[in-house]
Amino acid sequence: MKLVFIGCSLAIVWCMRLHRVVRRTYNKDVDTFRHYFLVLGCFLLALFVHEKFTFQEVLWAFSIYLEAVAILPQLVLLQRSGNVDNLTVQYVFFLGAYRAFYILNWIYRYLTEPHFGRWIASVAGLVQTALYADFFYYYFISWKNNAKLQLPA
Repeated sequence: MKLVFIGCSLAIVWCMRLHRVVRRTYNKDVDTFRHYFLVLGCFLLALFVHEKFTFQEVLWAFSIYLEAVAILPQLVLLQRSGNVDNLTVQYVFFLGAYRAFYILNWIYRYLTEPHFGRWIASVAGLVQTALYADFFYYYFISWKNNAKLQLPA
């Protein structure tokens, strides 16, 4: 499954960077989110909030924190552009649904495994799902009304 995930991620990056049709849809004027602040903030948080101060644990915490907020630039870009195509809407929705099902998995594991508990991953997962909540709301409204998704500007 990791190989499928890595392969799909590489295919998405290839499409965004090199595919001539997809690459033309990129608007640099709208994409002004300063992502380096997210990366720096996540790294600093990982240095101070971790389960054990080892190199591997700090990097693990950094990756968990970064994964939790990695959708922010995409959500801000979608909101600023106002024009959200169907493929992008479905992609973002299923990313959020994936995280929501992950929370169900954690609940199940907490109830069935005696020593399950990675509190950093649980809190970061809840934060990530909360970031999707606004998008989910507008997704379901557009689905219910059988209309194109319009995010507020």
